[in-house]
Amino acid sequence: MSLNYEQAIEKYEPTLGLEVHVELNTKSKMFCGCATEFGASPNTQTCPVCLGLPGSLPAVNEKAIESSILIGLALNCSIAPFSRFARKNYFYPDMPKNFQTSQYDEPICVNGYLDVTIETDGGPKVYRIEIERVHMEEDTGKSLHVGGATGRIHGAEYSLLDYNRAGIPLVEIVTKMIPGTDKYAPEVAKAYVSELRDILRSLGVSDVKMEQGSLRCDANVSLSPRGSGVLGTRSETKNVNSLRSVERAVRGEMVRQANLLEEGGRVIQETRHFQEDTGLTRSGRSKETAEDYRYFPEPDLVPVAPAADWIESLRATLPEKPSTLRKRIQESWGVPDKEMAAMVNADLLDTVVATVELGADPTKARSWWLGEISRLANESEVTPQSLITPADVAEIISLIAAGELTDKLARQVVEGVIKGEGAPREVIDKRGLKVVSDDSALMAAIEAAIAAQPDTAERIRGGNIPAAGALIGAVMKATGGQADAAKVRELLLKHLGQA
Repeated sequence: MSLNYEQAIEKYEPTLGLEVHVELNTKSKMFCGCATEFGASPNTQTCPVCLGLPGSLPAVNEKAIESSILIGLALNCSIAPFSRFARKNYFYPDMPKNFQTSQYDEPICVNGYLDVTIETDGGPKVYRIEIERVHMEEDTGKSLHVGGATGRIHGAEYSLLDYNRAGIPLVEIVTKMIPGTDKYAPEVAKAYVSELRDILRSLGVSDVKMEQGSLRCDANVSLSPRGSGVLGTRSETKNVNSLRSVERAVRGEMVRQANLLEEGGRVIQETRHFQEDTGLTRSGRSKETAEDYRYFPEPDLVPVAPAADWIESLRATLPEKPSTLRKRIQESWGVPDKEMAAMVNADLLDTVVATVELGADPTKARSWWLGEISRLANESEVTPQSLITPADVAEIISLIAAGELTDKLARQVVEGVIKGEGAPREVIDKRGLKVVSDDSALMAAIEAAIAAQPDTAERIRGGNIPAAGALIGAVMKATGGQADAAKVRELLLKHLGQA
């Protein structure tokens, strides 16, 4: 019988190691002047340097070095006074030079840490994730496998190569081994990548769009028999590109390894690929060691030696830590823990903050983004932010507060904005969504409702106030939902002698 997750964790202890690759948002590539714009036509952002043509010489992007130092400082790292690039040699079709210019034994940042908090059975717990190194390198090109059912090379009829991405500045953030996470290993991995992503976004060094590959996580997992003290063989699940998938990949790999060990097999040190549809990983290739890459110093680049005063000037620009910002916002707005977690997990906190900064009430802003807008986004399988802007949401909230919209009408306005019918006021004009607040018009609708339901009216006159709901509903229906329900209730009860 195969082990499930709970059974696997009873018998084995996990050790994690996480490698996060971050594409920097510099305007030009790491070693040449080519543009880095995402989505350009294939092979239109290339030159002899990033294509590795004979005689071309690289030059380091200063902005990329600055961004790397900022990342290291934010992660409590020591900044090396001297670092240099090396050639990492291996053959892969999307590597035009047949080597990657990277950093090996002399990275720019070392020995940092990042604290993350997760909910455990015993309440919130802080895990300190130690950072081994932050180093600079260049990205590879992109392979497109045409034909076949999976979009991968196996079964494809042919492959195409786009070298636009080759040479884009990358920073790799490598943790030390992470023991002691026990059954919370998947949650710790997700929390670490989430917190790291928030820090990188706050620094402004990357757009950290995981769906576009701007941030990718390689998850290393090994299992040891519980209490043995022996480190197991690790596998490396490559290029996981969503927070949910990081958690699922770690969990799935722990179960796979546990069952393999239970059957008397052995874990092979290899790279694996996460499959979104099944939540499982499949084998990639055997994992190379440092010796396999034949590292040697890059002869065409001088060492990187940032001045101490430059490092300190960059340290002075570090923004407030996202975790500190979240705590301050939660206390300021009086947000319950569960609702705060919902905003963070939905990646909506920055969006809600932007809406509030435009004048919206914090409670209303949270309600709209977590409620109606998220519902519509889920139906379309897109992000809420792609449907409507904070400015539009803030305007809709202000119109509700001014009595120009009811919540029901506001939902129609949101729908119109999303459909491209214009700004909120344009949608209101086009759809005729003005609130009916004129007393005479409302009284006419109230009297018609009373005439249609005289028995209900008599119950209200007799003190059965909850029965008013039926008449209020009739008035709302008669006005197409455009009446102010509170105003209708007030006029109705007054008319029937109950105000």
